[in-house]
Amino acid sequence: MSRNWKRLILIGLAVPNILSGCWAVFSPANWYENFPGWSPRVVSALPPFNEHLVSDTGSGLLATGLLVLIAGLCLRRDITVIATVGYLAFSLPHAVFHLQHPGEGLSTAQDAWNVAVLWLVVVLAGTVLIAEVRRKVPS
Repeated sequence: MSRNWKRLILIGLAVPNILSGCWAVFSPANWYENFPGWSPRVVSALPPFNEHLVSDTGSGLLATGLLVLIAGLCLRRDITVIATVGYLAFSLPHAVFHLQHPGEGLSTAQDAWNVAVLWLVVVLAGTVLIAEVRRKVPS
C-alpha cells in the first residue's frame, strides 16, 4: 500500500472520530439527540441518554481519532501499528455490537447502512494494519 493511500485512509478514519468526540465531550445531550448530524439519529435510537457514558464515549472517540491522525501525519510504522490496533480495539467490538443489536429506532435499511459503515472502517483500519505488519523494513 502506498504512503499516500495509507495517509488518506488514516486521516479519513481520524477526522470523524475527532469531530464526533469533541461534539460528545462538549455537548453530550446534543450529540446523543442528533448524532451523526443527519437522519437517522443512530445514538438516540438506543435509549436512554446517560451523560457520563456519552462523555466517556466522546473522550474515547477523541483519543482514538487523535492517535490515528498522528499516525496518518507521520506514517511511522510503530505509530501506525499502535494507532490501528487501538482504533480496532474500539471499532471492531462496536461493529459487532451493532451487528448483533439492531437499532430499535431505525428501519431495516437504516440499520443496515449503519452496520455497513461501521464494518467499512474496521476493514480500512485492518487493511492499513496488515499492510504495515507485512511491509519490509530495511535492515
